[in-house]
Amino acid sequence: MPGRPTLAALAVALMGAGVAAQSEAPGPPRMPYVAVHDPVFVPASAASFVQDGDFVIGVAKGKVAKAYHALDLQQHGSVDDEMPDGPIEVTWCSTCGTGAVFRAVLNGRRLHFEYDSMVNANEVHKDVETGSRWQQSTGEAISGPLKGSKLELYPFVLTTWKEWRSRYPGTQLMKPMPGYLERFDLLRSRVARSRSGEGAAPDGSFSKDDRLRPRELVAGLAVGNETMAFQIAALRTTPVVNERLGGVPIVVIHQSASETTTAYDARVKDRGLGFDAANAGATFVTDRETHSTWNAYGLAVKGPLKGTQLKPLILIPEFWFAWSQFRPGTRLFSTSTAQSARRD
Repeated sequence: MPGRPTLAALAVALMGAGVAAQSEAPGPPRMPYVAVHDPVFVPASAASFVQDGDFVIGVAKGKVAKAYHALDLQQHGSVDDEMPDGPIEVTWCSTCGTGAVFRAVLNGRRLHFEYDSMVNANEVHKDVETGSRWQQSTGEAISGPLKGSKLELYPFVLTTWKEWRSRYPGTQLMKPMPGYLERFDLLRSRVARSRSGEGAAPDGSFSKDDRLRPRELVAGLAVGNETMAFQIAALRTTPVVNERLGGVPIVVIHQSASETTTAYDARVKDRGLGFDAANAGATFVTDRETHSTWNAYGLAVKGPLKGTQLKPLILIPEFWFAWSQFRPGTRLFSTSTAQSARRD
């Protein structure tokens, strides 16, 4: 397990991520902006510090389901943890609205991470083992012995605590470290503002793509060598999107009640399927080919394909300026493209 940060490292961390440089209204003092290496979890029944509408990053494997409160992640940037199929790093960059989970192993070697700096208005984390520096938005090492290497994304979803707990009643939730819970109410008051799309790109960003406002929320997806962003505002009005990406038919589903966006490879036994919302909230969809009913998590619950599970694809929630600057030329599903499709 990596050693604890030095006082000098704490000072650097507190200056990073725009944490110390910005003025804010009076409230509980900021705590050190350091990664969590030994997360402690509580069962859902004991998680009195979380509200139904709070956002969490959820991961699940087998009988193990874990959630990480977004308000907690905003105060740490990185959490080292273990799942049944290996170690993971749960990450969050408040400046660019990016949440992502990576497998924290490379070539058989376990890596642990600390906050390092900001590059292009996105957090950079340094692994303790080699000192390599990793861009959080892409999972790519930008300097050090592992430069050019890329961490593998680990399946996760950004959703509300109510939705995650309903799906996984036995889930555990990471418990805030002493002093960090006190800032939840202050941070909670900023969530709606941060999700409004208002505001310019932060200093350091090099995004030049003006197809959307810089702080528009998108769900980004990569399949093969092709990338695409789905504007959350567009998904609220067009909650089921059928596309082809990287030569693969895909479906993206947005549940407006919980602001949960999921994506799947839309093939069953090499047969591509097209989907439509089965109800107003898109909690269920139907395929056009067999008229089977599926839940929003890719499982057929009724019809000829009952019991079939679509292969999940990993979406990255992010502000547009961050997604587009690291993926120039990305395709985009937006309010304007959705309107054009409906006219056609």
